[in-house]
Amino acid sequence: MTCVIRWRPDGRRCTVIPMTDSERGGKYYWCTRHHRVETDADVCPAKHVLGPYDSAADAENALQRVQERNEAWDAEDARWAGEDR
Repeated sequence: MTCVIRWRPDGRRCTVIPMTDSERGGKYYWCTRHHRVETDADVCPAKHVLGPYDSAADAENALQRVQERNEAWDAEDARWAGEDR
């Protein structure tokens, strides 16, 4: 099953939504296979993309946002567990 990750506005947690290739309705995607921005006209299968994003710039920065969120969650988990980071 392929899924889309939808982020809450506060960026803290996500919702995973099942998605098929025919259900994409966004404009821009980041392709993890080709490491490039793709549009609805040339997008790879859903299992290879992040998005949709409203702009090409947002799609291009997708991996940076993923990294930032992961670091924030790791720090939050460490604080929850009583560790210092």
